[in-house]
Amino acid sequence: MTARAPWPHVRVVPSAPEHAEALEELQRVCFPYLSDAERMRAEHFLRHLEVFPEGEFVAVTDRTPDGEELGREVVVGLGSGFLTRFDLDHPHHSFLEAIAGGTYARHDPAGDWYYGADLSVHPDYRRKGIGGLLYRARQDLVRRLGLRGIVAGGALPGYGRYKGVMSVAAYVAAVARGELRDPTLSFQLANGFEALGVIEGYMTDPETGDAASLIVWRNPDRRED
Repeated sequence: MTARAPWPHVRVVPSAPEHAEALEELQRVCFPYLSDAERMRAEHFLRHLEVFPEGEFVAVTDRTPDGEELGREVVVGLGSGFLTRFDLDHPHHSFLEAIAGGTYARHDPAGDWYYGADLSVHPDYRRKGIGGLLYRARQDLVRRLGLRGIVAGGALPGYGRYKGVMSVAAYVAAVARGELRDPTLSFQLANGFEALGVIEGYMTDPETGDAASLIVWRNPDRRED
């Protein structure tokens, strides 16, 4: 599987205060299953710009999904995160804990991993390569800062079809082997991520019993000890 070529009418720019309200709406549209505490609001996005602005990327376009001109730019995607120290041998944690209630107060300027707290694309603009552009923006940042890579917990929207057949861990392993396809995890794998397993109790998701995949992208420029 290869990453989709990006739609020519979109661009990725640094997040700015004027994007905050639109990003709050994007959260509601993309993550209806999350609890209110887990969904970030405009004030959180403004806080992120104070904590680690380099880690905030927004996808904008002046076109409808069909390519018609809007006469203004709208926000259609987000890549958001912060720096952290992360032990891959002891990965258990919750999303709400990681994002410190949406404030990113756990950002560590000396951290050697970029924690991918949010990557989202408006449903009407999916399958246009926008997510890939946001991932590349993150990867470029990681390489520029000399970090070890990107770590994140990932939703598994395709698991519901197999809920009565296999465990979440078995599903993640099957997707990683290419035997099954998940709309999110397969896309992440196509963008260079590895699926290292499952984080139990990660975020609100009735389909998976609150579990998520543990995914990692390793910086190819960094030489590990």
